[in-house]
Amino acid sequence: MSNFSRPMPSHLRGQSMGASQQSTFLQQKIADKKTELANLKDLQALSGGLADQMQMLADKLQTLSDGTEAVAAVLSNWHNVLRAINMACTIMPKPKNEDEAETKQETEPPLPQTLVRIPTQHAPAVIEQANAGAAAAAE
Repeated sequence: MSNFSRPMPSHLRGQSMGASQQSTFLQQKIADKKTELANLKDLQALSGGLADQMQMLADKLQTLSDGTEAVAAVLSNWHNVLRAINMACTIMPKPKNEDEAETKQETEPPLPQTLVRIPTQHAPAVIEQANAGAAAAAE
């Protein structure tokens, strides 16, 4: 029992304190690495979400690009459309009966030949939407 009461030599006491400090240092380093790993996993999840959002944005931009090309094609051919309408207006069929022609001209102006039929079942909703957009632009 007398071995326990003797003080430790100073060189052994330094090793014991050094091992304890080293253990604490290693535990701190392990905790830091665990925190870094958790942060990297969060970053990976956020990066995956961002990549998905970028892919959706790329798809939407492709759709927008396709729509823009379609509008450009229509606008590039617009002069042909107007020329066809003008030709249709100038070459209107004359009514056979002169009396019928006079009464029709008095009641309503002559209409051009039908070139294209445009469905109008959605017209009220489109007009309402256009009016709402115009009102919002005016404000």
